[in-house]
Amino acid sequence: MLTRTYPTDPKQRIAARCAQEFIAGEVVNLGLGIPTLTANYLDADAGIIFHTENGAFGFGGRPSLAALDSDCTNAGTEPITLPPGAALMDLATSLGAMRNGYLDVTILGALQVDALGNLANWACRRDGKWWPGIGGAMDLCYGTPKVIAALAHTDKHGRSKILPRCTLPLTGRACVKVIVTEHAVFDVAEQGLLLREIISHATLDDVRAMTAAPFSLSPAFEQVAR
Repeated sequence: MLTRTYPTDPKQRIAARCAQEFIAGEVVNLGLGIPTLTANYLDADAGIIFHTENGAFGFGGRPSLAALDSDCTNAGTEPITLPPGAALMDLATSLGAMRNGYLDVTILGALQVDALGNLANWACRRDGKWWPGIGGAMDLCYGTPKVIAALAHTDKHGRSKILPRCTLPLTGRACVKVIVTEHAVFDVAEQGLLLREIISHATLDDVRAMTAAPFSLSPAFEQVAR
């Protein structure tokens, strides 16, 4: 039920779909992992100001190999471009912007997300210890009005990562507004999850089978389905 043409690679498909969630003029933080790929799917004239936690505003997508500068990276230490008007800053200043309402949207990877909009993205248990550490995602969850969770629909064992309630330690409570996976887009509403779009060749029954959390169909989805 592809409604648009998306990349076949699951991570790239998620990133490409996330890029459609922005409005010109917004300041958008891109978190570690899949979110950093999103900058590659918007042109410089899209009017989006990208922010990275390690200290840059206004950066662009991945440069060519010839233009690569190892000193200019995103949160995942991947190379970025710095078009005219971009700004670099120390980490303290960048974190201050995250905490004080200067961002409109953040895209964060997730280990789990649930029907209440709770996000768990920082910890898994290894050798009896929680690893690796919460980082700046906690600040982003509470300093940004719109949090988009970008994640694989299921884990490597085929278990749903979209749950009725998260079982891992939370990064943020009731902060997620939109969930984007390689198969679907959900809105988090007061009444629960609303399926807005299917972006793979999965059927509605497939999405129900792979999603542990209950969900309803949004009016937008029902209109497309008709």
